[in-house]
Amino acid sequence: MSCDKSRIIAITICALMLFATACTGVKRTEPEPQAPEPVPQQQEKPPIPQVLGGTTGQEPRLRVYIKDEDRVQDMAFEEYVAGVVGGEIKNDWPMEALKAQAIIARTFVLKFVEEKGKSKYGNAHISTDIEEAQAWNAEAVNDRIKQAVNETRGQVMIYDGKYVNAWFHSNAGGKTATAVEGLNFKDGNPPYIRTVNSPDDSSMIPADERSWTAVFSKAQVLDAARKAGKSLENFTNISIGKRGPSGRALDIKLDSVSVPAPELRIALGSTEMKSTLLDEVSLDGDRVIFKGRGYGHGVGMSQWGAYNMAKQGKKANDIIRHYFKDVEIVKMWP
Repeated sequence: MSCDKSRIIAITICALMLFATACTGVKRTEPEPQAPEPVPQQQEKPPIPQVLGGTTGQEPRLRVYIKDEDRVQDMAFEEYVAGVVGGEIKNDWPMEALKAQAIIARTFVLKFVEEKGKSKYGNAHISTDIEEAQAWNAEAVNDRIKQAVNETRGQVMIYDGKYVNAWFHSNAGGKTATAVEGLNFKDGNPPYIRTVNSPDDSSMIPADERSWTAVFSKAQVLDAARKAGKSLENFTNISIGKRGPSGRALDIKLDSVSVPAPELRIALGSTEMKSTLLDEVSLDGDRVIFKGRGYGHGVGMSQWGAYNMAKQGKKANDIIRHYFKDVEIVKMWP
């Protein structure tokens, strides 16, 4: 009986509480509905260069000058891209690094053809000459490279609706360069190129690319200075002039004459003077000694940085956006 009375009392109390709530107008608060996340507006795609047909949504064909064979070969655009990936990095690298390289290779050639119209070799659109364009090795193309190219098919980088300068290099030595700093780029620094930390710390990088020493004669340096537009007959002192944001040399001083470091590097040989990330420059009798770190101009994507990021689980798009600020990756053909 006491149990029944307890139930009646409990029910009565609950009813009174509900009545009081209704009278006082107190209502249970509901969470405010959240506004949906704004969807970023996709940039308008640039057109395919007219010389390649100008038809967006359709894979172009390329006439490629094969330098080693002294001939022009007609091929599908994606076939060319596969050869570039095979020529530029090893085909056993992590898949996402291969895919990042494919996106860069594709963007590079569209930007090249858009700006130049054609290769310096005959009636070709582009060549396999690394001094003009990108390395190319069809024999290195395996199933992994084919997969990387297929899974990024048609994808390119754009900024403000235009193809970007798809720069890349082997090893940034820990920090990438601005375009002015690494390339002495005459058009200034594009907004999508910035100095960023690069994880170029793999034990797999050859020792002579992590830190290196290059020795030239004074005559070689004088000749290189002349090629860079600086005419002088001799010098008794050499030093590093100004440095850029990443610490790379902007210029090398031969006595009081300043020579742009990127141009001096190219004139001396970019496989000997591997970068302008210099630790020391000295003159020993007739010998000029450069000591530095990294390999390449340092602008854009570091391939060894991409290797390490892919090893850490980063996707190709993550890699691209680490090295190129605020770019969008769009698909130009299916």
